Amino acid sequence: MKLYPLFADLSQRAVLVVGGGPVAERKIEALLAAQAAVTVIAAELTGRLQDWVAEGRVVHRREAFRDDWLDPVWLVVAATADRAVNRQVAVAAGRRRILVNVVDDATLSSFHVPAVIDRAPLTIAISSGGDAPMLARLLRERLESLLDHSLGALAALAAKLRKRIRVRFADMAARRRFYESLFAGPVATLLRQGRPDEALAAAERALAAAPTGSSGSVVLVGAGPGDPGLLTLRALRALNEADVILHDRLVSAEVLALARRDAERIEVGKQAGQHHTTQDGIHALLLEQARAGRRVVRLKGGDPFVFGRGGEELEFLRAHGIPYEVVPGITAAVACAAYAGVPLTHRDHAQSVRFVTAHCQASRDTPDWAVLAQERQTLAVYMGVAGLAELQQRLIEHGRAATTPFALIENGSRAEQRVVTGTLANLAERAAAHAVCSPALLILGEVAALATSLGWFGAPPLGAAVHAIRAPESRQPERADTPARSGLLAAIHRCRH
Repeated sequence: MKLYPLFADLSQRAVLVVGGGPVAERKIEALLAAQAAVTVIAAELTGRLQDWVAEGRVVHRREAFRDDWLDPVWLVVAATADRAVNRQVAVAAGRRRILVNVVDDATLSSFHVPAVIDRAPLTIAISSGGDAPMLARLLRERLESLLDHSLGALAALAAKLRKRIRVRFADMAARRRFYESLFAGPVATLLRQGRPDEALAAAERALAAAPTGSSGSVVLVGAGPGDPGLLTLRALRALNEADVILHDRLVSAEVLALARRDAERIEVGKQAGQHHTTQDGIHALLLEQARAGRRVVRLKGGDPFVFGRGGEELEFLRAHGIPYEVVPGITAAVACAAYAGVPLTHRDHAQSVRFVTAHCQASRDTPDWAVLAQERQTLAVYMGVAGLAELQQRLIEHGRAATTPFALIENGSRAEQRVVTGTLANLAERAAAHAVCSPALLILGEVAALATSLGWFGAPPLGAAVHAIRAPESRQPERADTPARSGLLAAIHRCRH
């Protein structure tokens, strides 16, 4: 069940609480803090509840619950130890379309009381939908230690200046940038130091001096292979600062969900044979959005500089005078191999790795098959699902052993990850048998056999077992990587896709 988050204004609004024990007391305390007009129905009350009744803060009715008690109320809480009474309250509230919370009974509740972090007027609420309240409380405890108590004062200061800020910044992007500088700059520091008057003066000076227009820019961001936990902190910040996000098809929904809610999202995905937006079209969009004064995030799966055409986009932006920066991402080969338990290099079996794309545009991009077929190296092949049969044939023709292990990783790092293993001799056959689809990355080389024993994420590899690789009788001294041995420093050929 997915709940709709809601903050209710209960000030001077009637709320009914059924039950007078310690649990009811806790609920009423929170309701009183929200200035609700609380009536409690119970035969007996705790000492604190009796005090609140005596002080006139709570109205007490010492009688059994009746449905008509719900007529004037906005909200009701059932907090008795009697499930039958709680159910009666829930059913009666449902008939009147009144939200009801039944303590410790999610099935009878139409709203849930969250774990709350109070930085008034800033409030942060955490809910597990009633399924794991202890987990919500644990998260609240952790966040309490991270969120400074001066955040409340910062929110109050922003509220004091809000009308003036709206008048000065008609442009929404410029207004947003001012708020960001206000919340992260010297004003926030002064509030943490307990100097509210100086903080207000600094905020007013900043408001008077801030430019009212906005200038556009582009951040080229690598989104990684799909697992949102693999985003860099800088990438996350860029997503939360963006006015518009131009994203590829391979960017996962979980990564996009981390972006600012009101950022415009434009899919510019490209897929072999199904190009939704041409590269020239993407360039035009980048230029249009940046010239409109917006902060643009160009979000690419993996790393934008590894078969991502990031260089071409930067060349275009530079030629048109658009400011830009680059946030690298974890490229698919590194992430997919790690999530499949496959080391790309291994001093006993692979002294180099080559990043290859099977998606080429012209015959001049034809790979050097003789180089690719060399032993004691790992091939990481991007975008190769459609060309596996030719890849298999060419490598064997040029001397790569048919017994060379492979690991074909579909949706690497995502919840639906699948790994298919086998040998080069049956690569295309096994991919077809398991209906492997894009996005998938092929790892070919002796190290691929380790997927069977070292895999740790998702389901075990599919398919026939691959003979385990054997360690040599003696190890050679480990040597530092050099450009000659490592294809990590350069792809073997340049492909346009």
